[in-house]
Amino acid sequence: MTDQKKGMLWIIVATFFFSLMGSFVKLGASRFSSVELVFYRSFISLLFLFIYIVISQKEIKTPHLRKQIDRGVVGFLSLAFFFYAIANLNLGSAMTLNYTSPIFLGFFLPFISHQKIKKSILLCTIVGFFGALLILDPHGEWQSWFAGLIGLVSGIGAALAYIHVIQLSKLNEPDWRTVFYFTLISSIGAGLWISFTDYQKLVWNDMWILIPLGLSATIAQIAMTRAYRLGKPLVIATLSYLAIVFSGIISLLYFNETMRVEDILGAIMIIISGAIASNISLKSRIN
Repeated sequence: MTDQKKGMLWIIVATFFFSLMGSFVKLGASRFSSVELVFYRSFISLLFLFIYIVISQKEIKTPHLRKQIDRGVVGFLSLAFFFYAIANLNLGSAMTLNYTSPIFLGFFLPFISHQKIKKSILLCTIVGFFGALLILDPHGEWQSWFAGLIGLVSGIGAALAYIHVIQLSKLNEPDWRTVFYFTLISSIGAGLWISFTDYQKLVWNDMWILIPLGLSATIAQIAMTRAYRLGKPLVIATLSYLAIVFSGIISLLYFNETMRVEDILGAIMIIISGAIASNISLKSRIN
């Protein structure tokens, strides 16, 4: 099997487990707050990564601590917003709004690299934004509309976090170390947050949701990292939108959630504009 095919296989695995992670967030939302779920998702992933680091005798210390912290904080907030959207929207819609990140990434990159924004990127941003508006449903209930807006903000946050990831990769920071600091900072941030709020005490029956939540997130991150290392970035970025398809199927079959015609049209607009924006932004460079 060629590296390209292996990369395609790994991104399919990643998108499936990202969708699975979303389903466990949905299940856990009936008992835990979004920040609590961020804590358990991050802390369990952190444990798995720490075991890997110890066994592999990796060096945790980083020469780029400030940038790792910046990436971790942005990623933590984006994850909290994303989990809130999942808890209050159907799974497919929440996943779609989060996957506006490639569109915003393409929009932000020219400003970061001090380049003029391309008309094609501007068009993708406008099309993707209108797609998001269809999903937001301004005529719906206020809570649903607000959750949709939070989901859109999570996509913006994910784009900003990815910019930090690109910059760290250019500084030769290994992917596993970036993921480690992200889960560490998210665990600390969410832990401090819930320590000042009323939180649910754990019982054994919670473990069947929380452990698969952290495990699926860890598998998804590892699979995505391998996919981008082995396959062509454009193909991998395009296939990553399978997460929306998987989430829609899980949402319908398990949670009995149906997407409106507007949701489907909005998802199509976001997928097309996001795929085009990914193609353009992958060719850009960050100083």
